[in-house]
This record gives sequence, structure tokens and C-alpha cells, in this order.
Amino acid sequence: MPNTPSSKDDTPLPRVSQVQSLVSFLEHEPHPMIVLDPDYNILAANTAYQRQFASVGKPFIGHKCYQVSHHYDVPCDQAGEHCPMKKAQELRGPDRVLHIHHTPRGPEHVDVELRPILDGDGVITAYVERLAVVRSVSAQPSDDGLVGRSPAFNAALSALQRVAPSMLPVLLLGESGTGKELFARAVHEASERASGPFVVVDCSGLTETLFESELFGHEKGAFTGATARKPGLVETAQDGTLFLDEIGDVPLGMQVKLLRLIESGTYRRVGSIDTLHANFRLVAATHKPLEAMMTRGEFRQDLYYRISAFPIVLPPLRERADDIALLVNSFLQRAEAGKRTLTIEPDALVQLQQRDWPGNIRELRNVLERARLFADDGVIRSTYLPDAPRSPAVVADGGATLATLLASFKGTRSELAASLRISERTLYRRLKEQGLA
Repeated sequence: MPNTPSSKDDTPLPRVSQVQSLVSFLEHEPHPMIVLDPDYNILAANTAYQRQFASVGKPFIGHKCYQVSHHYDVPCDQAGEHCPMKKAQELRGPDRVLHIHHTPRGPEHVDVELRPILDGDGVITAYVERLAVVRSVSAQPSDDGLVGRSPAFNAALSALQRVAPSMLPVLLLGESGTGKELFARAVHEASERASGPFVVVDCSGLTETLFESELFGHEKGAFTGATARKPGLVETAQDGTLFLDEIGDVPLGMQVKLLRLIESGTYRRVGSIDTLHANFRLVAATHKPLEAMMTRGEFRQDLYYRISAFPIVLPPLRERADDIALLVNSFLQRAEAGKRTLTIEPDALVQLQQRDWPGNIRELRNVLERARLFADDGVIRSTYLPDAPRSPAVVADGGATLATLLASFKGTRSELAASLRISERTLYRRLKEQGLA
């Protein structure tokens, strides 16, 4: 390490002393942090790490980071994941990634940042890893909020974690039913405005006049029926986040006023001449192709570039096959007051995993609510599920089937995973479980 203290005869201090000095410094950091050697071994950890990630009776010092965090037998990149150490070694600089870690509380999403430590000759001698649990999402069945752990879901969540602390406008893109409002709320909760209001504006189905009144408010007597002054949703969102859902439905004539609000931070209530000042974080969402709408003159180009500073594409459910069991169990445990929690038989779950879900998560929830009405014994069975076209690819199930595919398949492991419509990480886990890894 640069500027490493030396003894009287200029002999570098032992490695243990260097690590202890580094850990002494890291003790002042509020985030959990560990020190790794270039061979993935955990050399030391600060108290914050021990408090949040260490399990009683499970030693971690001297063990490989991928064994402790992921229960893998090989580094992350060999198990189908992004390895921050490999990337940091290539960059000779920091790397950041979102991972699923095993913790005393179960699997959790963890934001990982890895920084290499170089000696005076530029040789990497160690790495410092900072970990932060992502609280706005669950990697196991949950009563509320975002739920998921598939690669496609994690990619969107990783982008969310990048942009949330900033004030950049966020544009959420995706099919109907992919959870755009939940993602918008997660942006708000991970921002510095989390203590402020989160205000939703449903832009669909509103006429230009009604939209202006809802957004900006109105004065008493501004129009027929305006019997009192009404604050708008912009005013309600002061010091918080304003979520414009289905912004592609904003009337063209209203788009210029919305642009003025975003650019100047000012607006007027309907029927007023007083200028008011807005202070909110903007998140917008749509399932419509805004770029094509611009070409047709249906959406203003200048407004598009103001709201799309940081676009995030939310994956459809058909690209999240790994998450279906997790989502199903989450919905089944979200029983309303007075209703019992249900379970689902394996055949029924397999049937759900084989569908294409054009209505995405919303459709999945509706199918389960319908099946609930037939589950008199508390178990959802395949016969309770409505018929639907199944996806062309069927996930391999059972050791014999997977072993046969593995022996006959001529492509790479990532190509095999793609053909089965599962992630490479899931394939690796199933191979490991069945002794085929």
C-alpha cells in the first residue's frame, strides 16, 4: 500500500499490521466494510459488517467472499454473475454492482462497491468492499413493496439505486402491469426527499382543463363548480416527489404548461395571476412509445428530453421467470383481514411459470385472486387456474432431465440457460443442487 509505515531498517510492516491499520481506519465508516486479498479471501471486517452480515457460529475471516456472501464454490463470474473484483482488477479502479447476498435475515439485495488498494509499484495488494443493504426491495416473499431477484429485475433495480440519490428526472418505461408505481415509490424512498410526500398523478383519461386544475389547483370561482380554492397536486408534492403516471396521455395542449413547470419551477392556479414556486423531484412513467409519438407530433420533443434524463426500462414478467415463485408466494401471504393465507401445489406453480403473461404482474395477481375463490382447502391447484397459452420453452425440472440436456447440449452454459429461459445463475444453482456443476 502507498505510504505504508516501515520499521527502522526500512522493512515493510507485516501484512497483518497493514490490515489492522486499514481496519482501524474503516471502523469510523458507518457502512459495513471488509478487506479482501486478491484471492477472494476475507482478511478483516469492521464492526458495522459484523453487526449486519456476520452469523453466529459461521466464521468468515479467511473464507472466500463468494462462499460467505453467495454460498458459491466458484467466483461470481464463473457462476453467471458480475464479479466486482474481476472488473476492479481490469479497471484498476472501483467497481459497483447490485448482488443478492445471504445474510442472517435471509437473502437480501446488497449494493456492493469494491476499491483496489495499490502499493508504491502500482500492484494491487488488497481490496476494500463497502456493502449497503437495499431496503426498498425484498429478495424473499414480502407483504408489500418491490419483490424480485432475477437478473432482469436486478438490472432495473441497480439503475434505480444509481439515480435515486440525485435530483435527475426519472422516466420509467415498460409494459402495463410491470410495477411502475412501485418503482417510482422506491426512487422516492431511496432519495433525500424520502421524508417528504409522494404524490401520484394519473395522467390517463383527463381532459386538458381537468388536468390543469388537478395539477395546478384552482381559485374559487375559476369555473362552474369551483366553490372554493383547491390546492393542486404540484403544491401537495412540495419538498417531495411528483409521480406522473402514464405521461404519454397528457393532452398536447397541456404539455407546454408542464414543460414550463419543469423548466422554471413556477406555475399558477387556474383563475389566479399569482406565480407560485414548486419544489419537487419528478418521476414519470409510460407504456407508450414516446419517441414514435414525437415523430407523429403527438408528444413534444422538448418535453421528452426534459423528463427522460435517466430512463429505466422495467422488464416484463416473461423475462422474470425466476421471480414468479417469489411473486406468487408474496401475493398469497398478502391476505386481506379475515382471509387465510394460502399455499400453491407444485404443478400449479409450474403452470404459472410457463405462461407468457401479457398483462404482467397485474395479470398474475388477478389469476391468483380468482384461484383463491376455489381453494376451499387452502391450497391453489392447477385445476383452479384459467387456461392460457404456455410459453414455447419449458424450464428443465428434475435431475434426470437436466442431466440429459447437459449431456446433449452443444453450446455454452449461458446458451443453455437462455434456451431454458432461466438465468445462468439459476442454471448454476440447479446444477450444483443436483451434483452436476
